[in-house]
Amino acid sequence: MTKLLFSRNDVYRYLTVLLAVLVFLIFLALPFAMAVLWSLVDPSHPWAYPAVLPPVLSLRRWAEIWTTSALPQALYNSYALAACVSAVTLLLAVPTAYAFGRMEFTGKSTAQMMTLIPLIIPGFVSAIFFSALLIQLGVYSRFAGIVIGHTVSLLPYAIRLLTVSFTMVRQDLVDAARDLGASPLTVFRTAYLPVLKPGLLASLIIVFILSIEEFAISYIVGAPDFVTVPTILYSYLGYNFIRPNAAVVSLILVVPNVVLMLIAERLLKSADPAVVTGKG
Repeated sequence: MTKLLFSRNDVYRYLTVLLAVLVFLIFLALPFAMAVLWSLVDPSHPWAYPAVLPPVLSLRRWAEIWTTSALPQALYNSYALAACVSAVTLLLAVPTAYAFGRMEFTGKSTAQMMTLIPLIIPGFVSAIFFSALLIQLGVYSRFAGIVIGHTVSLLPYAIRLLTVSFTMVRQDLVDAARDLGASPLTVFRTAYLPVLKPGLLASLIIVFILSIEEFAISYIVGAPDFVTVPTILYSYLGYNFIRPNAAVVSLILVVPNVVLMLIAERLLKSADPAVVTGKG
């Protein structure tokens, strides 16, 4: 009987693994493989039905897009924006997250819910609002305008992650450091920072990736002079739909972000659980 139950559990486990693999192949691996194939279609030999695979594979499409479009400048703009937005968002999120995670005050729950408002408003509505507001404030720098827009729209992610991190800081460690005469900087470095590291890293990378992928604010505030990778991608997905070009730009947009997420996951797993939980 025990052997039969064990075998049945094995079957359920194998079916679960098989289902997970199928979901991965259908929703992740297959679209990625199709994007790679479309990006390698030779411009002189179109890929059309009933051909199962492209008749000719080449890197000509990649070379043409790199040399004939504004993609190099767009990459520079996207990553420069993402770096600035990540830094500014983190600086603004830390004090707010500290208040939410370590303090009790009237209206705390309401304030926490209000910080989520930028996530509710549609992207294009926020973009149009920011565009009009920046003009009234006399902010004509497209780079600065997009940084402000991205920071406001992505701030809830950083606040939420860091609030959880501040909540996990052990008060007895903070009190012990203070009783030993540690300065505020030393208290932060010894009692707070070890616990906050995973949250800080996760917030930084998530905001960085979301800033690179954001389209509405970048397009409305930055057009027509300031281009980013998503604006180029959507131009290929517009009226003149060019699937191979869109595949090239989408891979350039997605692959580095996937690598960043894998790095973040690796670093988060390497964090010492004893520091976070206080056990060990």
